[in-house]
Amino acid sequence: MVGKQSDMSGKQKAAIFLLAVGADVSSEVMKKLAEAEVDTLTYEIARLEKVTPDDKERVLQEFQELMMAQEFITKGGIDSARGILEKALGTQKAIDIINRLTSSLQVRPFDFVRRQDPSHLLNFIQNEHPQTIALIISYLDPQKSSFIISSLPHQIQADVARRIAKMDRTSPEVLREVERVLERKLSTLSNEDYASAGGIDAVVDILNNVDRGTEKSIIEALEEEDPELAEEIKKKMFVFEDIVLLDDKAIQKTLRELDNQDLAKALKAVDTEVQEKIFRNMSKRAAALLREDMEFMGPIRLKDVEEAQQKIVNIIRKLEEEGEIVVARAGEDELVV
Repeated sequence: MVGKQSDMSGKQKAAIFLLAVGADVSSEVMKKLAEAEVDTLTYEIARLEKVTPDDKERVLQEFQELMMAQEFITKGGIDSARGILEKALGTQKAIDIINRLTSSLQVRPFDFVRRQDPSHLLNFIQNEHPQTIALIISYLDPQKSSFIISSLPHQIQADVARRIAKMDRTSPEVLREVERVLERKLSTLSNEDYASAGGIDAVVDILNNVDRGTEKSIIEALEEEDPELAEEIKKKMFVFEDIVLLDDKAIQKTLRELDNQDLAKALKAVDTEVQEKIFRNMSKRAAALLREDMEFMGPIRLKDVEEAQQKIVNIIRKLEEEGEIVVARAGEDELVV
């Protein structure tokens, strides 16, 4: 005997459900799951002891109620669903079902999009309105969002970034409509929730992961279109020129992690203030060798300079995340400890 339904975990209920619907249906369900989820459910099925007909009936009944509630929510929203369920099942039962659907069973919007290859997704959304693109990629992880925004035409990159930064909460109706259209295009299933996305932090995460050229292009365009927004974003970012904001100890710690060739390339296209800040934190011999490397290197492609700068910025961000150094962003008050 497995036990009372209220004592069962979600995994146990899922295992009993798969047993109850039979091998054919279960195998089709398993095909839709991630490998880790299949492993977990297989383990739960294997460790089930005796499952009574009552256990199966209760789990199937709960599943039916949840699916019914989900359908009502999709058609008319949570309040409408609650009213219908109260009439059919009673107030407390309706509340329990709605709570389960809007918490443990809730899925973020565009869940089906997050499983798509970003290059595949790009083909479907690059011609959409910038607001639609911003809405979709604000729900992706920063790496995928960065790939997509880097691949967009230059003339709309900054527009999309600005819209993400200014995004707050999006109505469920709009989310449903955008999901429905994109879902139809991708021929995939999706679920929804009522989460918020976007904002300054979201666009900073994306810009921190794009290449240096894209980052500069977007920031420069935003500075022209919306200087206040650009300043807000820059305050939360660390770009290569911000190395002058690091104290000497942080720079010395950073220099120990750097490749001299990358450093020489990175300093080729920056102003004297940045160069001197680096030279002052090196031994005279090391600084002289670095100057020689820069001189003998001759002209190099801007792309190579930007790649070297981005490598160094990534190392600085990593050291900051590990608590090895403290980075003061532009516009922040100096900390006194």
